[in-house]
Amino acid sequence: MFWPFGRPKPLGQHGEDLARRFLRRGGMKILARNYRCPAGEIDLIALDRSTSKSLGAETIVFIEVKTRRGTGLAGPEAAVDAPKRARVRHAADYYLHRHDTEGYRVRYDVVAIVLADGAPPEIRHIPGAF
Repeated sequence: MFWPFGRPKPLGQHGEDLARRFLRRGGMKILARNYRCPAGEIDLIALDRSTSKSLGAETIVFIEVKTRRGTGLAGPEAAVDAPKRARVRHAADYYLHRHDTEGYRVRYDVVAIVLADGAPPEIRHIPGAF
């Protein structure tokens, strides 16, 4: 098959691109993408400055992105099960201990993306998902 703009991106990478743009438009600053460490991997790490007034501190947000084609019985967010949440938390602890994060709050979000043929992407941001 001929692709006029090069090879198509893998589904997960495309979803992460969509999530990153969505979060940036919402005011978040992206600190890292595909953060890898001995403890695991985190899709996106962002800074949510909007919590400064309401919570008294900015928030470092660790974000798991799940992308699916079409609709199924359960949304993409259902794939963020207990073992996945534990792996993200473990990698987040690694990040927090190796960066100057004193004084920041911490949150774990999920961005669920559904790509259906002929429809715009459906993006659901779930703050504090776990």
